[in-house]
Amino acid sequence: MGSVAIMKTYWDVAFELQNTAQSFVVVTVIGSRGSAPQDAGAKAIIVESGLHWGTVGGGKVEARAILHGQEILKQNKAEPELFTWNLQRDIGMSCGGEITYLFEVHRYSTWPIVVFGAGHVSQALIRLLINLNCQVTCVDSRTEWLDKLPDAFNLKKFHAEDPSLLVETLHKNCFFVIMTQGHAMDLPILKQLYTRFPDAAFVGNIGSVVKGLKLRKELIEFGIKEEVLKDFHCPIGIPLGKNHPYEIAVSVSAQLIQERDRIFDPQSLPKWETT
Repeated sequence: MGSVAIMKTYWDVAFELQNTAQSFVVVTVIGSRGSAPQDAGAKAIIVESGLHWGTVGGGKVEARAILHGQEILKQNKAEPELFTWNLQRDIGMSCGGEITYLFEVHRYSTWPIVVFGAGHVSQALIRLLINLNCQVTCVDSRTEWLDKLPDAFNLKKFHAEDPSLLVETLHKNCFFVIMTQGHAMDLPILKQLYTRFPDAAFVGNIGSVVKGLKLRKELIEFGIKEEVLKDFHCPIGIPLGKNHPYEIAVSVSAQLIQERDRIFDPQSLPKWETT
């Protein structure tokens, strides 16, 4: 018997695009009137080169939708858009009717997060982060712990006997999360970070309030200005949950998302444009 081709679903294709770091636009028919060529709920996925999957009507109206999806990707738009097109007036078709499309963009992200340490909490945190639209780098001196991390297109693993030496290869826009084996390794990393990036986007350290005070004191004694440390987060995370690796990971992930939206996306609520 010959092999049977299995048609990929919308979710299959969207997951593949995300896992290969490609931006795309999802077009959904959300309403129609008259002689519309497709029913509500129909979907198509548009990439830079054109139609990648699905159909939202075919012919001229789909060509217009594909072109608009490509324009969204080129113009770096982020907000969803809602359009109602008259098939005669706007598209130039002979049949009368209207169709309403929702355009939603899914962008490959360059939000960089660097996690120093690959221990129990880092293992839980990174397993959450790789499902977000971000790029994660994990640095540790222990290869056996790095090997326990999952493989993902948006995760890089670096072995370094002295993780603090990797700071010079990084960028101030990174979100830095310190979760090493202890204070003796945390402090050299923090010294390097604040020396090189006094205006770092985010620096957080796992630990107690007492540990945070001690680290601040030692950093100031080292020569880091107190003003620079005003946004140093130790303990890292928002106040919720118990002392379990995954509950800590949820707390830290929530804070990272909050800070990302505060710093990079002050208007984080979606804007709906109707034409």
